[in-house]
Amino acid sequence: MALTEQKRRYAAARLSGLSKKAAAIEAGCPEKTAAQAASRYEKDPDVQAAMGRQVAAESKRTQEAPPADPDPYIPGQVDDPVAFFRQVTNDLEADPKLRLDAAKAWAQFTVAKPGEKGKKEEQADAAKKAGNKFGSTPPPLRAVK
Repeated sequence: MALTEQKRRYAAARLSGLSKKAAAIEAGCPEKTAAQAASRYEKDPDVQAAMGRQVAAESKRTQEAPPADPDPYIPGQVDDPVAFFRQVTNDLEADPKLRLDAAKAWAQFTVAKPGEKGKKEEQADAAKKAGNKFGSTPPPLRAVK
């Protein structure tokens, strides 16, 4: 399944230091079933991946010098759209779906599509595929002695 908004809020609440049940309540689960929901979210691979991405990005951020931008979700000023798509694709904190969409858009600029053929080329290809369906076949090969 995908990382829903509730799962995303649960992961953020857990990383902020809340207990499992409190994080589930913070994410919007009812208080009666918050413990069960927290147990489910802890085992969910999407939630684990989101928490792992946030921890990895945080550790990377602490190792590097602080960025000039105060908000990491606002990309830097870029004049070239290809550079922007590359930047979003390589951003570890971004949502995986957003990164995938940026990679698709980036590929449209960098990977060439094969050109379309005209009518004559399509007819020639169709004729080659049909081959000698009703025509004569080449003579059999002879063994040379």
